[in-house]
Amino acid sequence: MPLKWVLHWQPNAGTTVNSQIINEVTQCVESINGVKEGRWKATITFYKPMIRAEQALAGDFPRDFLGIALPEQPNKYYLIIRLQRIVLEADSSIQMIMEKLQSYKSRVSLNFEGFQYQLGDFQLRVGKVLPTHSENLRGIVMEVEYLPISSMEKARQVMEDFMDIWQRALSKRSLPGHFMHMEPNFAEYGLADQYTSQHTAVQYATVMAQLIATVQAVQARN
Repeated sequence: MPLKWVLHWQPNAGTTVNSQIINEVTQCVESINGVKEGRWKATITFYKPMIRAEQALAGDFPRDFLGIALPEQPNKYYLIIRLQRIVLEADSSIQMIMEKLQSYKSRVSLNFEGFQYQLGDFQLRVGKVLPTHSENLRGIVMEVEYLPISSMEKARQVMEDFMDIWQRALSKRSLPGHFMHMEPNFAEYGLADQYTSQHTAVQYATVMAQLIATVQAVQARN
């Protein structure tokens, strides 16, 4: 499958994300001839164990994990245990099974949603990060997908060249921040060079950690 980079918006010190930034970013995509194709949405859910006292003593289960629903794989659900560097692909019905077993409960869900654009051999998705049932903007993400190649190493130079062009176009708008790409160590999760949806799930988990760190840094300053 085509490979992608998932980037997050890193606000400048002393600034926060707002809807004006995402409007400017989408206008920038359209200014470099990005063709709007429709909406997209991914969801990350934090799960916590529903433990009894005797289970707490055993300590042989994950303390928490992430569940990720990706639009390109509607029948799959991705589970990530970050501490142990484990990523699993499951049938989407696993969510219902977990609910019935009452082993883990959903603590909070975040939606990543916005518009998708076609730009030559690239597909761009720009989206807001919003808690479910809320319009409280928590961040901005961008997916850059390169359609012809599925080898991460072979596509790296093309991706870096595209990002240079994109950052130059965006810099003309003098926005208070920039998009950051933090590539996880996929090998730690047992993932190879050929790109899969599990690579996407791991990237979203990494972005999620960065968004939380950014929010915590803002709260610490305040």
